[in-house]
Amino acid sequence: MAKDIEVGGHGGEYAPKDYQDPPPAPLVDAEEMAQWSFYRAIIAEFIATLLFLYITVLTVIGYKSQTDPTKNSDACGGVGILGIAWAFGGMIFVLVYCTAGISGGHINPAVTFGLFLARKVSLVRAIMYMVAQCLGAICGCGLVKAFQKTYYVKYGGGANELSSSYNTGTGLGAEIIGTFVLVYVVFSATDPKRNARDSHVPVLAPLPIGFAVFMVHLATIPITGTGINPARSFGAAVVYGKQKAWDDQWIFWVGPFIGAAIAAFYHQYILRAAAVKALGSFKSSAY
Repeated sequence: MAKDIEVGGHGGEYAPKDYQDPPPAPLVDAEEMAQWSFYRAIIAEFIATLLFLYITVLTVIGYKSQTDPTKNSDACGGVGILGIAWAFGGMIFVLVYCTAGISGGHINPAVTFGLFLARKVSLVRAIMYMVAQCLGAICGCGLVKAFQKTYYVKYGGGANELSSSYNTGTGLGAEIIGTFVLVYVVFSATDPKRNARDSHVPVLAPLPIGFAVFMVHLATIPITGTGINPARSFGAAVVYGKQKAWDDQWIFWVGPFIGAAIAAFYHQYILRAAAVKALGSFKSSAY
């Protein structure tokens, strides 16, 4: 099977590929803004994020209600941390599966940011996706509050906050690493090279992405409640409206964006050897 590149041989020319990388997305694509598919994708991101927050926040609030010691509830009742992690991971699996062919199934500003850095989406599309995701998150949490206002306010509105047992550095590190895992899996699961060369091992892309979200939640719920999605943290904070939901809000933006940037760099420039390819092209043109 042909190698990706061949540096130093045949004048530094690339060897034939058995897969085709899509061309880099332009920074600003005026043509896409005149197409219905662009706005359809934005709507899909809005609705998907709304549904994501509605189901997951309801799960968190339901668990806290079922284990509330003031109600003489069973401390071991409810879905537990495992169930909450399954709710987040399972919803991502379902929603990415539904929207992948329409919007790419981002449902997360950090994922969108990572794909933008890798030139998978244009700047305009990235911004519009992030706005739609944040608005969808606000509406999803708003629906939960509208239907169960008493429980919503009493049990914290599903808002992310740094646990008192951990310092800011630990919380930020958890968000960076957790988001790196997620975005790295997104890149790997959607890599055209992988799809071509591992076609004998079919992989449904939403499945590993959902499992990544599930695993990260298991690890970081005790630390930050698990953000790894700025829209999820922002929407819950906006609707809940209490100061404690905003105290550490910056962690849930800075951490995921740093993690996404590292994942994009690692996949594109290390695993996919973009830096080596660029160097090989430079050497061949220097003669």
